[in-house]
Amino acid sequence: MLRRSPDLWLFLLIAFGLSWLFTLPLWLSDAPTGTLTFTLIGVAMMFTPTLGVLAVRLRGRRLGDPATGREWAVRTGLSAGGSRGRTLALVALAWFGIPALVVVAIALSAALGLLSVDLREFSLFRETLAAAAPGGPPPAEIGALVAVQAVSMVLIVPVVNSAAAFGEEWGWRGWMLPRLTPLGTWRALLVSGVIWGLWHFPLTLRGYNYPELGAWAAPMFVVFCVTFGALLGWLRLYSGSVWPAVVGHGSLNSSAGLMLLIGDAADPPVFAVAGITGLVGSALMAVVSALLFKYRPVERPVPVAAG
Repeated sequence: MLRRSPDLWLFLLIAFGLSWLFTLPLWLSDAPTGTLTFTLIGVAMMFTPTLGVLAVRLRGRRLGDPATGREWAVRTGLSAGGSRGRTLALVALAWFGIPALVVVAIALSAALGLLSVDLREFSLFRETLAAAAPGGPPPAEIGALVAVQAVSMVLIVPVVNSAAAFGEEWGWRGWMLPRLTPLGTWRALLVSGVIWGLWHFPLTLRGYNYPELGAWAAPMFVVFCVTFGALLGWLRLYSGSVWPAVVGHGSLNSSAGLMLLIGDAADPPVFAVAGITGLVGSALMAVVSALLFKYRPVERPVPVAAG
């Protein structure tokens, strides 16, 4: 199937090729992570899958694809799906459910002895603030500041992050995942998750995720992409819309840093193991995804987006 799909290869060529092209300045300048330049390039890279979708659409139009813009929107998940009410409910579930999984992953990590938390002094967060602005807030204010940060991660930041997450989700879950469903649902989720993880290589090889692992961070992040991609895939397939996956992606990008607020500076977290982006989180999301597909199975396949 993959060999006979020129649209898929065009999409991947654009998404992967532009991701390396956009991040080339990071490799040439050796810019450190956390800088404004690194962040802006990372955000720009997130829109390369969307450019891949647009390239497929342009090719289809040139080959005489009769689909209207409205039909194309439905095919690629831009509509509300089969049920507007269901889609809105899943948007809310993604918005608030993902942070709940982040909290559960932290609790599991702590219970397993894989994470030390400091809920009294918030020493890791205090250390981070001190590095950014020497002196930092008075001890009496650190708790309030943590609370404000945590609320913002759940209620406000997902709105902003979802705008960038759309750049990825319209490509990976909106267009590509339905294209792969003839392989079978689980194979489609696995293949799409691996592709998604490989696409991150320009950043993961530069130390954006799990910097303590060096080059091993890249394959490690593929594991996370497969499990989180399965959860986002269920949101896409069950709703028939890409918007729950967009919000879920934006919500995770917003709340994944919660460990930095409550971590212990004396025993910093190992993100490859603990929390939502570590092995604990991947195992948790794999279990949740399996339960969702079992008890809320995809009722009908999403229309394949032919180019």
